[in-house]
Amino acid sequence: MTGTTTICAISTPPGTGGIATARISGPDAFEIVGKIWQGKSLDSLPSHTVHLGTIVDPADDDQPLDTAVATLFRAPRSFTGEDTVELTVHGSRWIQRQLINLLIRQGATLAEPGEFTRRALVNGRLDLAEAEAVGDMIAASSRAAQRIALSHLRGHYSQNLGRLRDRLLELSALVELELDFSEEDVEFADRQRLLQLAREIHSSVTALANSFSTGQALKEGIPVAIVGATNAGKSTILNRLLGEEKAIVSDIHGTTRDIIEDTVEINDTLFRFIDTAGLRLTSDPIENLGIDRSLKSAAAAAIILWVIDPADPRGLADTWSRIESQITPQTKILAAINKADTGAPAPALPDRIDATVTLSALTDATIRPLTDALSALALPAELTPDLTVTNARHYQALLLAGQAIERAIDGLTANLPGDLLAQDLRETAAHLASITSPITTPDLLTHIFSHFCIGK
Repeated sequence: MTGTTTICAISTPPGTGGIATARISGPDAFEIVGKIWQGKSLDSLPSHTVHLGTIVDPADDDQPLDTAVATLFRAPRSFTGEDTVELTVHGSRWIQRQLINLLIRQGATLAEPGEFTRRALVNGRLDLAEAEAVGDMIAASSRAAQRIALSHLRGHYSQNLGRLRDRLLELSALVELELDFSEEDVEFADRQRLLQLAREIHSSVTALANSFSTGQALKEGIPVAIVGATNAGKSTILNRLLGEEKAIVSDIHGTTRDIIEDTVEINDTLFRFIDTAGLRLTSDPIENLGIDRSLKSAAAAAIILWVIDPADPRGLADTWSRIESQITPQTKILAAINKADTGAPAPALPDRIDATVTLSALTDATIRPLTDALSALALPAELTPDLTVTNARHYQALLLAGQAIERAIDGLTANLPGDLLAQDLRETAAHLASITSPITTPDLLTHIFSHFCIGK
């Protein structure tokens, strides 16, 4: 299909807007567009130029459809690597439908989801990791997610993987060379040097795999569970963070009985806040069900925002005993000592707390220190986009590569024969290559690009 047909689709978001852009790509792109174009002949115009003309219907005596702007990209200097024309018209839905119908009647085929990007991959304009970054770029919902996607799209992530594979090839070559001269009992590299190199590769692969939790959280929103005793001010703080009255606020204990969840971007990072039922001893079965859900949310959160009423020491102690059983070494805990306007003294807190802020949820003025503290806990001090993994497929490949190189390390430590070491090194290289290489099954490519929009 790729390279033999000419495809078309609307590349701008569906619906009515000021303008809409149709993309046409393939060997007959200029010929097909030329049949419905009135203006300068496209055949004689250079690549990367923009021209004004009119879209007409040749089957209706060249009846005009709309004034249009044509942007020309000649192969191989285009996104897909093929001849490509982008037609920009007014954003009427009817005009968009008629334009696509005109193109199809002239011989174009409606594009499949992600087909333009897939052609860019097949034609060598992008590797697989860069192609997947296109989808991440479109879906980016925060500045941090956009930075990572842009870095991957520009090839920085692929270049890091390439350097890792180069070191792996160096290790593999030395082992394979010994195999070629095994009968002569020749050793081309000291085993300790090989072991050191394998450990360095394992460390790099593991660091990339470990970055997935951060990368995934940045894409979907860093989960923050807001927990605390009843009437500590959890729902009020959620409403302040979201800038709207999302949760019901009441002086009645146990008002929040179910999970309330929403996302908001703070300091370029997307957070997913989960307001939970207040933690207390109660005989109400419905409220107890909400408390159980609260504890499960705390266990799954990257950050626990523990809201504390300084005038309620019993609630503080009871809440901490429940939180403590749910946290992991990776969980960050931000203690928010609320109701500063009451003048109650700050309570003593457990050593496990990562950060503390004092605020009054009744005013907006004290929310900024809270949001700054959340941002500081959410991300590493210096986010490195080209070393941050956001794709589950890449994460799985890195885990498999880590297991394979770990077997090679064990083999080098135990002084196993070179043929066994070589097999583990080949597996490591294959798993790393699967992240960027387009040499994969058609079913996998279809699955990857099925999540793209039609016009991309």
